[in-house]
Amino acid sequence: MRIGILQCDDVADELRPDFGNYPAMFESKLREACAEFQFTTYPVMLGRLPQSVEECDGYLVTGSRHGVNDELEWIGRLEKFVRLLAGTRQKYVGICFGHQVLATALGGEVAVAEQGWGVGITTNRIDVEKAWMRPPQSSLKLVVSHRDQVCRLPQGMEVLASSSFCPYYMLQYGDHMMSVQGHPEFSKAYSDVLMDKRSDSIPAARIREGKASLTEAADDRLMMGWISNFFNQ
Repeated sequence: MRIGILQCDDVADELRPDFGNYPAMFESKLREACAEFQFTTYPVMLGRLPQSVEECDGYLVTGSRHGVNDELEWIGRLEKFVRLLAGTRQKYVGICFGHQVLATALGGEVAVAEQGWGVGITTNRIDVEKAWMRPPQSSLKLVVSHRDQVCRLPQGMEVLASSSFCPYYMLQYGDHMMSVQGHPEFSKAYSDVLMDKRSDSIPAARIREGKASLTEAADDRLMMGWISNFFNQ
């Protein structure tokens, strides 16, 4: 199966020797879940998108330091492409920024959350269990790093997982598009240094809470397995 990674950001230059870039993070963990996946990366933030939705069998949109409400041309072009995928029923998985792009592209809204930054590992309950969520689990713990949240759902969007901090944590549209606010591609070590790097914008108390949460076990491999199942169903 051909998976197109729609890359919306780069890992900072000084962190890349230790952690690699975002497409490599996804490729490594998704290949653990399904060795047959083949990947093509499209650096969307540099203006490159597939010429046709049929170039790949499914697409994954990464996170980004940018917000979906930033007035950047490439974000508008990405939203247009997501609407094409919705109409052609091509598979789509959105991660963090990609989660929010799915919502705005289909008519929902995203805004800066009153709750403030989400960092570290958060726990979310599973509200709806789908066939691709195997093995099943009643909660989902993933690394997060976000200030914006989906605040209004598009028509026809289903909430699969939520918490009091993030009510629209994991979403599904039809049977071909799903997204999650968390980062299954992030290691706990990367989360730790990313909090330090963003300490000028994240309150110190929230960083302390986030770093303390990294003692918990994350469900990154479980989520990558679910994503693999979703692409393959």
